[in-house]
Amino acid sequence: MEEQQQPHKRRERYKGTHPRNYREKYKELNPEKYKDDVEKIKQKGKTPAGMHIPIMVDEILDVLKIQPGETGFDATLGYGGHTCRMLEKLEGKGHMYATDIDPIESEKTKARLAEKGYGEEILTVCRTNFCNIDKVAPEGGFDFVLADLGVSSMQIDNPERGFTFKYDGPLDLRLDPTSGIPASERLKELSKDEIVGMLEENSDEPHAEQIARAIMSCYRKKQPVETTKQLASVIENALQFLPAATRKEEIKKSCQRTFQALRIDVNSEFEVLYEFLGKLPDVVKSGGRIAILTFHSGEDRIVKKAFKQFKREGIYSEICEDVIRPSKEECFRNSRAHSTKLRWAVRA
Repeated sequence: MEEQQQPHKRRERYKGTHPRNYREKYKELNPEKYKDDVEKIKQKGKTPAGMHIPIMVDEILDVLKIQPGETGFDATLGYGGHTCRMLEKLEGKGHMYATDIDPIESEKTKARLAEKGYGEEILTVCRTNFCNIDKVAPEGGFDFVLADLGVSSMQIDNPERGFTFKYDGPLDLRLDPTSGIPASERLKELSKDEIVGMLEENSDEPHAEQIARAIMSCYRKKQPVETTKQLASVIENALQFLPAATRKEEIKKSCQRTFQALRIDVNSEFEVLYEFLGKLPDVVKSGGRIAILTFHSGEDRIVKKAFKQFKREGIYSEICEDVIRPSKEECFRNSRAHSTKLRWAVRA
């Protein structure tokens, strides 16, 4: 019997002149096929959906001073932008190690870099948390280490991951969606005082008390907060007391800070960072260089304190005295660079 031919199915088009949601952005999600369209979006200072533009690449390369034949470590592989530029500096000699706990994006990036000629002979990708750097490190340690502590744009933009309140999606926020519990479940475990503490410690939220009270009210009414839009709505209702002239912008900032605080809590980000910083001296060679990108004050304080302590103890011979910030031009090209801070250290 002749096999029945499948009817041709047209690609779903978005309504109007611009894509309204993440899935409709088919050109941005296929950058190899639509290079010109993606480049136009980048020229406008925007990050195409499904992509991540690496931040402060030149400044990082200047700090790390990578030489052919060296061994390096990229703590957060992400989209592979930083990794690719560091591999270029190796000129086919030496080796790079990279870690990432995201099972979805790490495999895509590994394949993308392999297509560029960076296979397993020069790049080892491990799906593990970067705090396990001691288990990844080869004998003799690393000549250079980069840790970009920011969340990748691919994760932020995808509403299914729950990192954004721009679109509705499950309130998840896990960097590894196969491990741990989502933010919606985590909120159920916390008391009002614990939510207040989390918001203040993880994001310096000035309206932590009001937001925590509103979240607890939802649970008392048996209305659990399950989606990103629900949480944003709870925050908006909690902050109606703010002056009308500044209310909209203040609510937006509080939403950003609340999602940040929840993400840090769900992924134990501060605990991971403390562990990573404590292990660094044992896996970096004498004269080896370290660069760390942070994106909020809590992270930066932890890195700054650790670097200063190890400098006092003679473990680091040099550390940056003044934090390095991205240029105005880069912030214009990539709005997500605004809050970035770069700190560096040299192993004694």
